[in-house]
Amino acid sequence: MVKFFISAKNGGLEKAEFFKDTCWVDMVNPTDDECEDVSAVSGVPEYMIKAALDEEERARADFDDGCSMFILDCPIIEETASGDSYTTLPLAVIYNDKCIVTVCLKGNNVLKEFIVGREKIFCGKPVHFALTFMMGNAKRFLYCLKQIDRKNHRIQNEVDKTMKNEEIIQLLDLQNSLVYFSTSLNSNERVHEKFCKVAQVAANQDYMDLYEDLGIENKQAIETCNIYKNILSVTMDAYGSIISNNANDSMKKLTIITILLALPTLIAGLWGMNMPVPFQQGVKFGETIWFWVVAGVALAVTAVIAVILFKGNSMQKIKKTKKRKKEKRNRRTED
Repeated sequence: MVKFFISAKNGGLEKAEFFKDTCWVDMVNPTDDECEDVSAVSGVPEYMIKAALDEEERARADFDDGCSMFILDCPIIEETASGDSYTTLPLAVIYNDKCIVTVCLKGNNVLKEFIVGREKIFCGKPVHFALTFMMGNAKRFLYCLKQIDRKNHRIQNEVDKTMKNEEIIQLLDLQNSLVYFSTSLNSNERVHEKFCKVAQVAANQDYMDLYEDLGIENKQAIETCNIYKNILSVTMDAYGSIISNNANDSMKKLTIITILLALPTLIAGLWGMNMPVPFQQGVKFGETIWFWVVAGVALAVTAVIAVILFKGNSMQKIKKTKKRKKEKRNRRTED
C-alpha cells in the first residue's frame, strides 16, 4: 500500500492522490510493482526501497546517488493467543531532493501520529522529518518497555499463586522480547551517530538540540531495557530455584513414604511364611498371637522411624525460618 502526503498550510499533512515534489511517500508492505513505480517517480533506487522489506535487515545507514537511507528497528506489539507479544521490525527512512520515502512491512505508530497531526512535521524538511521520527521511535521503545514491566509484575503475581507452566512461558517470552529490544536499541544508536555526521544536522543548531534530546531518550531506553532484562533474569533464576526446591521436597516426602511402607513389608516377609495368620482355616485365635506381636513390632518400628524423619524435616524448616527472621532483624537494624 502506498500513500502520498504533502505539507498543509496549517502545519499538518494533506493526502495527495499522486506523487508531487517535496512529498512524503508512505509505503506499507508494498508490492514489486509499487516499488518500481515509486522508484521511477522519486529517483530513489529500488534496492533501497526493498531493503526494509526483509524482517532480518539490520539497522544501518546508506548513502548513494544523492539519496540518504536510515534503517531503524521499531518496536511492534502483536496480539497472540497468550497475550501481547513484543518484537521489532526494520523501517527505512529515505530522502533526496525530491521527496521522503518510508518503507515498512507493517504500519508504524509513530508515522500514524504524523498522519493524524499529533506530531508536527514538514515534508519539505527531510532532516527534521528523520530526527522527529527517530525521537518518536525512541519514545515508543520506552512505552513498550513500561508495558513489558507491567505485564511482568502481573505475571509474577499469578506465578506466586499458581506456579503454572503458562506463566513461566510468558515470562520467558518477555525475556526474549527484552533481548530483541536491547539489540535493536544499540543498533539504532549507531545509526543515530552516523546521522549526526550529516552536514545539515551539524550546521543547524536546532537540529543539534533535537539530536541531543534524541540521544538522551535513546540512552534512557537502553538503560531501562538493561534494568528490566536483569530483573527478569534474576526472577527466572529465582523461580527455577523454587521449582527445584519444590521438586526436592516432593521427592523427600515420597522417599519417606517408601521407607515407611518397606519396613512392615520386610518384617512381614521374614515371618509370614511360617506363622499362622487370623482367619486361616483350622487356626484358632490363640495360635495367632505371634502374628499380632510381629504386626505390633512392625507398626512400632514404623512409628519411630516416621517420628525421626518428620522431626528432622521440621527442625530444618524451623532453622530456616529462624535464619530468615534473624536476617530481617539485621536489615532493619542497618536501616
